[in-house]
Amino acid sequence: MKPRAPWRKLLYVKQEYPDNYVDDTFLEELQKNANVRHYEYWSVVLESTIISQHISSIVIFVAIFIYLYKNLLSSYALITMGTVGTAVGYGFWDWSNTMLTPDSNYQRRKIFKGAVLFFLTLLGLTPILKTLTEKTSKDTIWALTVILFLVNLAFHDYGSGNRRNIKYPGSLSTNAAIFASVVLASRFKTNLHVFGLMSFAVEWFALFPMLRRQVRSISQRGNLALTIVLFLTATTLFSQISPAIVVIYILGMAFLTFICPFWLIWIQRYKNEIHGPWDEARPKIQHGRSVDYN
Repeated sequence: MKPRAPWRKLLYVKQEYPDNYVDDTFLEELQKNANVRHYEYWSVVLESTIISQHISSIVIFVAIFIYLYKNLLSSYALITMGTVGTAVGYGFWDWSNTMLTPDSNYQRRKIFKGAVLFFLTLLGLTPILKTLTEKTSKDTIWALTVILFLVNLAFHDYGSGNRRNIKYPGSLSTNAAIFASVVLASRFKTNLHVFGLMSFAVEWFALFPMLRRQVRSISQRGNLALTIVLFLTATTLFSQISPAIVVIYILGMAFLTFICPFWLIWIQRYKNEIHGPWDEARPKIQHGRSVDYN
């Protein structure tokens, strides 16, 4: 008898084997969990600080609004703290970017002109913002604020940038936070309170996330220290408002920072991915290249 040709793993070739024939070498190129990433507990804990920082920022802003709404904080003090904090943060930002940006003088002039124009525009829109939700009930305002802050929390850019590529917060997340601030500011009776809260909201939700990313890209210790400062600030501010919320906040932060990383590492044992030469082909699309058809 004529020996049969070796079996080949090809469907379009007529072979002397049944259709359901499987050779011993069929699974020799099988790969299991080739792309599974192995995590270390404390490294995951450090990576979770960017989430806890953003949650703490929202809690601090809500506490500032309550203090301002109950006249426990003056609008002059809030504007002063926001201005001083912005100046200090910009000084740190400018110092850390001195080596990366060659034309720093031009950038300073451009940022200064933009800041002056923005605050003058905000000052002119303050009377309009004050009467924006005058006919809306408080329950609707509080519910809408919660929804908007949840959108901000869900769509915030939590990616970890590096020193050469500092990402900016997502536009949807920032717009949701600013809109929530506008809704809250419309509850005040004076223009100064509205201007103080809105200026602080822009500094807190548009500028502060960039500063947090800058600190994170430069120093892990600085990032950890900033996380602790935000946590203690949120706890201290809300301890005068609602101790029950403080307990919920502390338990939530503990669960997010210490339990969730352990949960992620533990659940990796149940991950089972298989790869092999039978996988579907994936086209490699090269972006950023212009084609000249002429």
